[in-house]
Amino acid sequence: PGETNMEAVFHEKQEGSLCAQHCLNNLLQGEYFSPVELSSIAHQLDEEERMRMAEGGLTSEEYRMFMQQPSGNMDDSGFFSIQVISNALEVWGLELLLFNSQEYQSLQINPIDERAFICNYKEHWFTVRKIGKQWFNL
Repeated sequence: PGETNMEAVFHEKQEGSLCAQHCLNNLLQGEYFSPVELSSIAHQLDEEERMRMAEGGLTSEEYRMFMQQPSGNMDDSGFFSIQVISNALEVWGLELLLFNSQEYQSLQINPIDERAFICNYKEHWFTVRKIGKQWFNL
């Protein structure tokens, strides 16, 4: 995604609980992700988690309990986890760093110099993105 002209700010309005999809598309400034693609990423993460849990034994209590739980990567309302968002960004060669993580803090990055932030407030994902010299809540 290139630098966007101020006259062409892309803003995908939220439908249902698909805020992660809209957050990603607003960040990237185009219609790049659909619920189907994000669901596919979530299912892939679920399968990887199942395989890791199975390493402890298919008959273990932990595995049985894990298998009874719903996906932690998506739900029926269309909510997607931070892991799904992170994996989706990797497709574009982008890395998601948690603002309060030691890794981010050790980089001593000035937030003003960043181009975008993915935020979560009360289980709602949204993008704050710099376009030109102005910040937008998308």
